[in-house]
Amino acid sequence: MGTAQSGEMVVVTGMTGAGRSTAAKELEDLGFYVVDNLPPSLLGDVVRLVDESRGTEQPVAVVVDVRSGSFFQTLQANLAKGATGRRATLLFLEATDEVLVRRQEAARRPHPLQAGGRLLDGLQREREVLAGLRGAADLVIDTTALNVHQLTDRIAEAFGSPEAIRLKVSVVSFGFKYGIPVDADFVADMRFLPNPYWVPELRPGTGMDAAVADYVKRQPGAEEFLERYVELLRGVAAGYLREGKRFVQVAVGCTGGKHRSVAMSEEIARRLAAEGIETRAVHRDLGRE
Repeated sequence: MGTAQSGEMVVVTGMTGAGRSTAAKELEDLGFYVVDNLPPSLLGDVVRLVDESRGTEQPVAVVVDVRSGSFFQTLQANLAKGATGRRATLLFLEATDEVLVRRQEAARRPHPLQAGGRLLDGLQREREVLAGLRGAADLVIDTTALNVHQLTDRIAEAFGSPEAIRLKVSVVSFGFKYGIPVDADFVADMRFLPNPYWVPELRPGTGMDAAVADYVKRQPGAEEFLERYVELLRGVAAGYLREGKRFVQVAVGCTGGKHRSVAMSEEIARRLAAEGIETRAVHRDLGRE
C-alpha cells in the first residue's frame, strides 16, 4: 500500500453500520494516527498532542459518530476555522437503510439513537442529525454494494497516495433501473443514444467490447456530448481544487448499465486521464443483468 500524505487530517463520520471502523482500521494501516469516538471539541487538542509527540508530518484520522451528538456543530466550526492548522478532509460513509438494518441486526447491536424504538427509527434520526455533515463532506462513499475488501481499497485509493493533494475523479457507469448512485457529484444520462440492446449481434456484449463501444461513440450527438462534457469537467476540476475538494464522482447512466453508460464512462475517463487528471472508471451494474 501507499504512504499517507504528510500532515494530513481525515475526519471519518457517517451512518452507523456504514463502515467507519473498517475505514479507521485501513487508515491506521496506511500510517495514520487514529482516534476513535472523539468529541469534536477536542480535535485541536489531539492534533497538538500528535504534533508534539510525533511531529507535524504525522497524518491523523479521527472518527466522529452520532454518540458525539451536540458536538457536531463544534466539529463544523473547527473545520471551517482551520482550528487544527492542518488540511482536513471530511469523509462521510453511508448506505441504504435496508443494508444498514441488515448489518446492525447481523452484529446484534442496537442503534445509539434507537431509544427503545425500532432500529429504523434510530437510523432516520441519525440521518437528520448528520444531514449537515453529509452536505459538507469532501468525500462521500456509499458502501451499500461494497464488501470490506472493496471499502478498504477505496480508502487506500483515496488516502494512500503521496499525490493525495491531486484531484481524483471516479467515473461510475450505472443503470437507471437500479437507481442513481447516491454519492454522485454529477449525473449524466446516456439514454439519448440508440441502445445496442436492440442490435442482435451487439446485445450479448457490453460497453467494454470494442464493437459495442464503437457503435455507441459513432452515434449522432455522442462525440459532441463527450467534447462538451469533458470540457465542463475540466473547468469544474480546477474550481474544485481551488476550493479544496479533491474527490469527484461522475455517474453516467443508461437503462441497464451494460452498454451505453459503460462505453461512455470508459471514454470520459480516458479523456480526463489524457489531460493529467487522475481518473478511474467503475462499472457498478455491469454483469447484473
